Amino acid sequence: MKIPKSINRFVDIFSRLPGVGPRQAIRLAFYFVRQGKAFQDDFAKTVNDFKNIGICKRCFYIAEGADGLCEFCKDKNRDQAIIAIVEKETDIMSIENTGKFNGRYLILGDIRRSGILETDQKLRLQSLKKWIEKEFGGKAKEVIVAINPTTEGDIISEIIAGEMRPSAEKVTRLGRGIPTGGEIEFADEDTLASAIERRS
Repeated sequence: MKIPKSINRFVDIFSRLPGVGPRQAIRLAFYFVRQGKAFQDDFAKTVNDFKNIGICKRCFYIAEGADGLCEFCKDKNRDQAIIAIVEKETDIMSIENTGKFNGRYLILGDIRRSGILETDQKLRLQSLKKWIEKEFGGKAKEVIVAINPTTEGDIISEIIAGEMRPSAEKVTRLGRGIPTGGEIEFADEDTLASAIERRS
């Protein structure tokens, strides 16, 4: 069956997205066609605006602006000496929704089943330690290891804690309000707020 090149290109790009295979991408392509030009123009503008968004050079969250820092890292009202290490961007969003944390973050990146730190994750921890040394003379007030309480997450959390102890007055983990095997991203706000408050 002959399909226009633009749709083939759409399917090629969208099928690379997490959870979207070629069949789902084709359905999306036809949905976009049915929505008409106004919808397509709005979508194209939205995607084009992504060129103004980058990765924060300090915590690896999303950043918008010439300084290369995210809203959390450049916010002078936040306690930069308290740092939560999380796995992914959506974990930050979940923690922020609780209103119980006013420090900064470091995104570690996806944890593999191997239970070891990947090279890029080690580099991110090194960059955090160097920043702590530069800003605070060696020790932050607190590093919170906010990694999902899975088998792999528990192993990685212990590794991170060991790495960060020389660089923090205390290293804590979220309280066990989140069940083992659960994910921070999907925890309700009350449960996550309790886990933040009862960190140890």
